[in-house]
Amino acid sequence: MSRVISIFSTKGGVGRSLIMVNLASYLAQEANKKVCLVDCDLQTAGDIARMINLQPAKSMSELILAMKSDPQNVKIENYITRTSFGFSFLPAVLDFKESGDLDSDKIGEVFGLLKKEYDFILVDAGKSFNEAALNILNHSNVILLPTTPDVISIGQTRSTIHVLQDLNFPLMMLKVILNRSASASSISTQEIMLHLPVEIIANIPSEGKAVNMAINSGTPLTISSPSSKFVQSLKKLGDQLITDHKLYVEHRQVDSLQIKKSAFDKGSSLSKGEDSSEAAEFQKKAQQETNEVVLLKQKIHNRLIDELNLKRLDQKVFSDSEKTKELKDKARVMIANFLTEESGIFIASTETRQELVKEILDEALGYGPLEDLLADPNLTDIMVNNKDEIYTEAKGRLKLTGKKFTSNEQVRVIIERIIAPIGRRIDESVPMVDARLPDGSRVNAIIPPLALTGPALTIRKFRKERYTVDELIKINSLSQQMADFIRAAVLCRSNVIVSGGTGSGKTTILNILSSNISNEERIITLEDAAELKLDQAHWIRLESRPPNIEGKGAITISDLFRNTLRMRPDRILVGECRGSETLDMLQAMNTGHDGSMTTLHANSTHDVLSRLDSMILMSGVELPVRAIKEMIASAIDLIVHTSRLSDGSRRIVAITEIAGMRDENHIELKDIFLFKQTGVDDLGNVLGYFHATGYIPKVLEEIKIRGINLTESIFAESSG
Repeated sequence: MSRVISIFSTKGGVGRSLIMVNLASYLAQEANKKVCLVDCDLQTAGDIARMINLQPAKSMSELILAMKSDPQNVKIENYITRTSFGFSFLPAVLDFKESGDLDSDKIGEVFGLLKKEYDFILVDAGKSFNEAALNILNHSNVILLPTTPDVISIGQTRSTIHVLQDLNFPLMMLKVILNRSASASSISTQEIMLHLPVEIIANIPSEGKAVNMAINSGTPLTISSPSSKFVQSLKKLGDQLITDHKLYVEHRQVDSLQIKKSAFDKGSSLSKGEDSSEAAEFQKKAQQETNEVVLLKQKIHNRLIDELNLKRLDQKVFSDSEKTKELKDKARVMIANFLTEESGIFIASTETRQELVKEILDEALGYGPLEDLLADPNLTDIMVNNKDEIYTEAKGRLKLTGKKFTSNEQVRVIIERIIAPIGRRIDESVPMVDARLPDGSRVNAIIPPLALTGPALTIRKFRKERYTVDELIKINSLSQQMADFIRAAVLCRSNVIVSGGTGSGKTTILNILSSNISNEERIITLEDAAELKLDQAHWIRLESRPPNIEGKGAITISDLFRNTLRMRPDRILVGECRGSETLDMLQAMNTGHDGSMTTLHANSTHDVLSRLDSMILMSGVELPVRAIKEMIASAIDLIVHTSRLSDGSRRIVAITEIAGMRDENHIELKDIFLFKQTGVDDLGNVLGYFHATGYIPKVLEEIKIRGINLTESIFAESSG
């Protein structure tokens, strides 16, 4: 079986070329092996050739060009230079200036040709983490890291190992060669072993005089000084490379180890004319490979749980970013090692390895298949119906993803990972929970026995960038006239309710409204889950608290509201009114705390009034219905109603003024602006226009008194 042995070091002067030349000579002449020495140090092209007094005529770069133009007729012997020392030689390029012409992506194919002819391919991979070096290392069976017993060299070697770990190379693939080890002033081998996490497989003493003579004469030390300590140590290394098969890792073709569980679906579509038996065979093979990957991932996942004792890990560690990073870095190295140990192979693709390691890491210490979805800025909602169904929403459209959890237990683990850092729990006695991710995304989880098909998880993602009013106008969420009016209404301290259904954009509109508040005002926001984002400097954020595990310690929005009144607020913003805080808010609006705003779940502006009535009555306060309606009519100035339309777009569909009591039992509502839907186009997009009803709102008088610039013409009745 042919072996690719590469040597690599980011520090020069540690003996890379010298070691490989003499290894090649020993393996070829004394061990009688077929050996090809490949010089891929692009920065010092030609050094190895000069070391053995050789003038090659062809290079790997030329071989690759021939493989591209006429792959069937390429004869590798036409590009190999034979040496008088028993081994063949192939330089990557003949001159440093040709380095840019080397197509490093084809290096694996070159090695494929060499393996057919040689027992050992020895490669000097150079000292830079360039594309060529990475391709060489990816196709190697073992990587030798030469170092010398000094602080600088050991430090460089340690850094190199860390980089290779980040690239998911298993530590078992890396071996250290300690060169010039017999120096009296050098650091001891035992001390070096404490600083390097990989095995030292050779100690080569210094032979300065003999080395210089050999280089100057263009002859390997194995020939010029066969009895030297250098050569004797090198022979031991050569014998070990021949006999110790545990030094090497085997490779698997990238295409034969599909990482995505959807590999079966991706490759199952054959053209109509192809044989059904061929399609069936393809599907069978793809399914087998998929099962192999799933089994491998499960094995590694279980080992990681045991090694890191994850079952007993305090989940609160995930609330500490530094500890989480430290744990993930440690786990990433372990996974790279486990991959090779469990499968017995090495995947010769950095991207593929990273993807597989990431998936296992996400499942063990992250949010599993949700990680990529959480990172996608285009998604607004993530909905896990059960382990096999994960839906997302983008631009108002729902889509079933191809991602799945491995089990219902994994869904439970992810839920617990989310809620544990904030002191929540979920079990049969508490089967529902609300929480928030570190980035502010809102989470709801519900588990059996309430969720009949398995644990369900819903995530409303937190948008890092706040929408501006200009952006909303551009996407047709409201008109310029509507934007001008609500700006003026906020400036003149109107009390506003933003209403709408779930996911209709209420919080977005409340953010837009709040952006018009003066920087000179003291703003206090009250929320169940902090979603509001204000730019003003004088802003205090308050958040309610659910009961603890014993069912005690809850702090409601109503509790916060009463405390807020003692904090000298200029503006009070309630994220959502849904209970007894409604009465507190209306009373505050009626007693000098004007300019307050909140959101409310309602299907229409008229439904807002019904909802306010019912929430006040449900608060337990006994008030006549007439008194409640008068309180509402006196407290609320405007209702801004939002809706999510059939095409997924979100728009303000009505801006309505509460114009007082029509009679003893009815509140007068007057629409100021409306959205008129006229139909849908061929793509399902909603067609329509915003228009003014012609009603002049009473709040306009207050706007004028405060000197706010707003032309009355925007209220003139209009149509599309």
